[in-house]
Amino acid sequence: MNQTESSKIVLFIVLSQFCCTSLWFAGNAILNELVLNFNLPSTALGHLTSSVQFGFITGTLIFALLTIADRFSPSKVFLTCALIGAFINLGVLLPNNGLWSLVAIRFGTGFFLAGIYPVGMKIAADHFEKGLGKSLGFLVGALVLGTAFPHFIKSFINFSDWKSVIIGTTSLAATGGLLMALFVPDGPFRKAGQQLDVSAFFRVFKNSDFRTAAFGYFGHMWELYTFWAFVPFILMAYNSAHLDSVINVPLLSFLIIGIGGPACVMGGYAAQKLGTKNIATLALALSCICCLLSPLILTVNSSLILIGFLLFWGVTVIADSPLFSTLVAQNANPEIKGTALTIVNCIGFAITIVSIQVISWLQTFVDVQYLFLTLSIGPVLGLIALSKKAAV
Repeated sequence: MNQTESSKIVLFIVLSQFCCTSLWFAGNAILNELVLNFNLPSTALGHLTSSVQFGFITGTLIFALLTIADRFSPSKVFLTCALIGAFINLGVLLPNNGLWSLVAIRFGTGFFLAGIYPVGMKIAADHFEKGLGKSLGFLVGALVLGTAFPHFIKSFINFSDWKSVIIGTTSLAATGGLLMALFVPDGPFRKAGQQLDVSAFFRVFKNSDFRTAAFGYFGHMWELYTFWAFVPFILMAYNSAHLDSVINVPLLSFLIIGIGGPACVMGGYAAQKLGTKNIATLALALSCICCLLSPLILTVNSSLILIGFLLFWGVTVIADSPLFSTLVAQNANPEIKGTALTIVNCIGFAITIVSIQVISWLQTFVDVQYLFLTLSIGPVLGLIALSKKAAV
């Protein structure tokens, strides 16, 4: 593959991933509107966010057990899941929704995201044996921007126009699936599995280097999605405590989450020179420090200091994600690479549900300034795992 073809493949994978992962936080961006229109309880943030994560986990578990991404064309799997996920996302617009119908709709959306995010990584790994870290940096960067994008849409519309977020993300997801199917063929490094192999789900963790990379990723995931989910909560808490504050919560939520996109790309380039594991460890350590400093920073009376801190946290909390995925892909057997990536995603997102629910539970009786100390548990355990045995 020449440089022009390589750049074209990366471009379309990135665009497709960005478009399709906009489904992820479509509900979070319009949470206040959903609460008012459908009379939802104050705990709706945790329930709706966790339902997407649980759907994703269920999807990745089934995809992994059936080795879907290894037995079938990944681009076709991506297209199918993008179209179905986009259709389910429209269910949020139904007039008689309640908490549990919305939970079911977000669960279904999350289920088919399992055929988008990890399958997108599988497609990248099939095309790029060398420079995979850089390629996954672009890919996860697209995921970050896609995840943040509903907040961006929300910042430019009126309260009554919340349905535009759902329509916009649905249209983007369908477009992303078509782009992948039309412009990204199966990669030259793809080794298709020929038959159902349920044992692959259990064999992947026999490799010690694979385990090291996976456990580092799990520690990172304990922090990541909970931080993202509660960024608007932090900003709204600041506005409530400072009545003269004019913080634009949707726009800043987009910027704080979205800044992680360029961070993933820069991390991929840095890893080429300084080593994938080294940069992943550094990012995980810095985000851990942010967790530990949060009680101090969240009480400041300066919005500039708070926003600067959250932007830095937004960089460090995600910069290691494509690097851990690179280590996982490099240490998995080629024939079950897609399954290995899917399994690690499955477990990682299961961890996010626990983390989100813990913080949701704690917020009822713990001051916001101390709430996010709990997030340091994951990075600490991840750093311990990485220190025991080096991954390649």
